[in-house]
Amino acid sequence: MSLHSLPLFVRMAGRPAILLGDGEAAAAKRRLLERAGAVIVGEEAAAALAIVAIEDEAEALAAIARLKARGVLVNAVDRPDQCDFTLPAIIDRSPVIVAIGTGGASAGLAAALRQRLEALLPATLGPLTERLHALRAAIRLAFPALDDRRRALGAAFAQGGALDPLAAHPEAVGAWLTAPDMPQDRHVTLRLRSADPDDLTLAEARALALADRVYHPASVPPAILDRARADAVRIVSDAPPVTGESGVTVWMEWA
Repeated sequence: MSLHSLPLFVRMAGRPAILLGDGEAAAAKRRLLERAGAVIVGEEAAAALAIVAIEDEAEALAAIARLKARGVLVNAVDRPDQCDFTLPAIIDRSPVIVAIGTGGASAGLAAALRQRLEALLPATLGPLTERLHALRAAIRLAFPALDDRRRALGAAFAQGGALDPLAAHPEAVGAWLTAPDMPQDRHVTLRLRSADPDDLTLAEARALALADRVYHPASVPPAILDRARADAVRIVSDAPPVTGESGVTVWMEWA
């Protein structure tokens, strides 16, 4: 399954952004750009991004055409077919930012999802992240090998783990570093019941998210393989691995 859009986080502080239009829609976009530290400029200025919030259809389409002819990426308010990029609903737990997009299909749905997720993410998430950043040198010292570090953090961040992001306080990072648990090498057999990735159980999805490598028959659909970490090694095989390997190894087979 291909991505409708590639999610990106762009640092806009001190950078120019074109904003065209007036009214409440333009005002809302202005507030968002200013919150990100962007310098709002007019159409003739040099900028990589533009937001067009012009109500008149002909005027808006003409402005969009002019901007795109210059190579400027355009967000056109209420005109998803004209958008090069869309602006998501945002949950701010700085420095953690959660962005929810629908590719312009339904801003209302994105807002509803934001409200649901807002209640799940604690206020401690930002300070926890800042504490992890402050102790990154100590974490690297405790786990010099990248794979070991990723696995240890993955286990700590798991539900109920020492650094569960939905439950842990910032002070937990130091306590975890005094006696970190190194996860054991694991071999997980995942029996697929259908080609629908939504049929994966929570435990199966978590195993894929932590997997260092995934062995699978060629018949396993990409939509399921996409649930694994992007950097996990995919190995097409008709039989499970017979030798032990470090980290988490997942073998998929049809039930």
